[in-house]
Amino acid sequence: MTSELAARAKALSLLLTGWPSVTGTADEAALPHRLAGELQHFDAAWVAAIPGDPFGRSNVFALKRGQSRRTVVLTGHFDTVTIEDYGALTDVALKPAALARAMIARLQNSGESALALADLESGTFLPGRGLLDMKAGLAAGLAAMEAYGGDATLLFLGVSDEEERSAGARAAIAQLRDAAEQHGLDIALVINLDSISDQEDGRTGRIVTYGSIGKQLLCAHVEGVPVHAGYAQLGVNAAYVMAELVRAIELSPRLSDRTGDEVAAPPTALFAKDGKQGYNVTTPASAFAYWNTLQHRQSGAEVLDIAMDLAADAVTAAEARSGQKIALQRASDFPMPAFTPDPALSLPEQTRLAFAALVKANDVRGPAVILGFGSIPYPAVLLKDGPLRRAISSAVTPFGLGEVNFFAGISDMSFYGEAAGDLSVVAANTPIWGSGFTMPAPGGWPCINIGPWGRDYHTWLERLHAPYAFETLPRVLLSVIEAVAKLG
Repeated sequence: MTSELAARAKALSLLLTGWPSVTGTADEAALPHRLAGELQHFDAAWVAAIPGDPFGRSNVFALKRGQSRRTVVLTGHFDTVTIEDYGALTDVALKPAALARAMIARLQNSGESALALADLESGTFLPGRGLLDMKAGLAAGLAAMEAYGGDATLLFLGVSDEEERSAGARAAIAQLRDAAEQHGLDIALVINLDSISDQEDGRTGRIVTYGSIGKQLLCAHVEGVPVHAGYAQLGVNAAYVMAELVRAIELSPRLSDRTGDEVAAPPTALFAKDGKQGYNVTTPASAFAYWNTLQHRQSGAEVLDIAMDLAADAVTAAEARSGQKIALQRASDFPMPAFTPDPALSLPEQTRLAFAALVKANDVRGPAVILGFGSIPYPAVLLKDGPLRRAISSAVTPFGLGEVNFFAGISDMSFYGEAAGDLSVVAANTPIWGSGFTMPAPGGWPCINIGPWGRDYHTWLERLHAPYAFETLPRVLLSVIEAVAKLG
């Protein structure tokens, strides 16, 4: 069966990779219907629309019934980033064999990446947009599902839009609950099939992760006191105050969680800009910034509390230099006026405009600093030690997989798992909550990640370690599924 299983995983990987599905395109919207047509050999297969989605996107399900209601969900996203970075190789970006030949020729001529060239020349790596991230994972899940003959019930779930706003996974929570009720399922485990990046020998790519790191997009609005630059000491330059905030928060270890040897990356500014639209000699009246912050166990409330402490240090420094008192507040200190977001704008940009509306509606006078959050929260999730985690560990050990607590990249696991703390403080301090996006209650199901590994996803060098993805991964999934079934 092993060779047949590997052949099926490879065939499905190439099939899915050959279907374009760049996030936000008609191709992405079409893929669930296309895939549902390939899944009719299961007991049920259907497409579930994402309510109110501006692109008309859907998620796709397939059900294989076992003797038990105990159900393992195999899930992942099918959208991909753009193929424009392939340049002259764009025409073969979705054709791994042809792309491999073309990439080898290009790399031999250019010398751009010795590692990529060696990988491709070895024949153990296959390139292709979305093959690694993450269609080979979906294919491994489907191949394992087809091959499984035990008592557990299996439910496949392919979701849209992981690459931008996780609209698919957010909608999938309610859809999974509906499926469980309609088909009499008891969801025992959700296995996310997302890929792992490993630039070395694959040891850190061949892993099971028992949770996923969390993310909060911390943001700050600064309201200054604009004056003529010739009399700058009479006002408060919003750009300067923002510079103190960036200094205080950037790489702060207080916003870097640690779990054993695993350390979350510290915060870093992704955007910082004053509000001036053109040149004049008036100091900036306002400024806006946001920071990427990652969590293991820190709740949104804790992140904001720490950020307020760090901002207080920045404000103290700015007060000492400007000679003026600067107010420091949270977004929740103000009533939020009615705000209609432009869905064409990014969520952080919508937040910037929402903060400006908040300041105007509440007649906030500078100098002032207001902190909040600026996008969809990704709560940290973790499967705690217990019989299920130990059973999974026993199931993956014979295949040589390592074990870590947290998937290092942001993932849809945040919506399926059990969140670290509630989101009420985050909601109260996110001006576009409920207008720019909606958040489901966390699924609360046990959730892990087991996926393929490779290198350089989101670039034209994206490539998959094929032997692991096709030969090992489906067998690992079958072992975990059977271990979960026996616990029932």
